[in-house]
Amino acid sequence: MYRTMVTIRRFEEQSRREADAGKLRGMHSSIGQEAVPTGICAHLRDDDYVLGTHRSHHHCIAKGVDLSEMMAELLGKSTGTNKGKGGTMHIADINKGMLGANGVVGSNIPVATGVGLSAKVRGTDQVSVVFFGDGASSQGVLHESMNLASIWKLPVLFVCENNRYAESTPYEFTVAGASVANRAAGYDMPGVSVDGQDVVEMHEVAAEAVSRARNGDGPTLIEAQTYRYQGHFGADDPLGYRTQEEEDYYEARDCLVRIESHILDGGFATESELRTIDEECVQAVSDAVAFADDSPFPDSEELMTDVYVSYA
Repeated sequence: MYRTMVTIRRFEEQSRREADAGKLRGMHSSIGQEAVPTGICAHLRDDDYVLGTHRSHHHCIAKGVDLSEMMAELLGKSTGTNKGKGGTMHIADINKGMLGANGVVGSNIPVATGVGLSAKVRGTDQVSVVFFGDGASSQGVLHESMNLASIWKLPVLFVCENNRYAESTPYEFTVAGASVANRAAGYDMPGVSVDGQDVVEMHEVAAEAVSRARNGDGPTLIEAQTYRYQGHFGADDPLGYRTQEEEDYYEARDCLVRIESHILDGGFATESELRTIDEECVQAVSDAVAFADDSPFPDSEELMTDVYVSYA
C-alpha cells in the first residue's frame, strides 16, 4: 500500500508539471486522497470492478492500470488506455476492472449498481466499487441506487470521498445531517465514516465491506473523510474559498507521512527500504512520461472510430 500511495503522489505531481507545460488539459489532482482507493483496492481482484469520478487518477493506479498507458492517455497519445480519446477524465481499462472515470457528477453510481446486478445474475462473487464526492452525495441517483442495491442485496461499495468541497462549495453548505454515512440507515445497509487520511483504517473498513459484498450480504456506504491539497483544477486557487490554517491542518495529517510512520514504528520496513521504494516510484513515473512522449498522436482517420457500437 505504501508503494501504491507513493506512486499516486509522484504520478500526480508529474501530471501537474505536464499540465503546466501545456501538454495536458483539464488536470484534477488527487494529491492528498491517496489512502482512500489504496485501502479499498488492496482487497479487490482484477475481475472486480471500479468506477470513478472526474478526479480518478488515484482510483486507476490503485486498481492496477498501467502507468505508461495512463500518461499516454493524459497526453492524448494513441498508446493510451483509450487511444488518447478519453483524456484525464475518462480513463478506463476493462482488463483491470477499471470501467471508467467520468466527468459527470454522480453518473457512475447507477452504472456501478448495474455492474453489481450483473455479477449477481451471473452468479459470480465479483464486487463493484463506485467512488464519488460529497458533491454527488445528494444526487437523487445515489439514493435510488442505494435503495435498489439494498433490496436486491447487490455486491456494491458506495464510497464517498468527502474532501469537504464540491468544487468551491463547502460541505456544510450542501449536505444536511452530521455525515453522509448516516444516510445508509434509511436504506438498511451499514454506513461507516472513516478517517480517509489513514490507509490502515481504510483497509480495515474495506475488508469488512468487501467480504460482506462477496458473500452475498449486500452493499455498504463508506464515507472517507479526506482532503485535496490542490485546487479543484490546475488554475484554481483554493485560498479563494478556504483558509491557509485549514490547509495546514490537513497537510499535517498527510496520509503518506502517517503510513511511513506506521511502517517504521512497527518495524515492518527500514527507512532505507522505503527510500528504495520512493526511488523506484519516481523512476516508474519517469518511464511513463518517456513512453508517452515517444508515442504518436492518433491519426485523423481515428476521429470517428470507437464512437458507436455496431450491432450488425
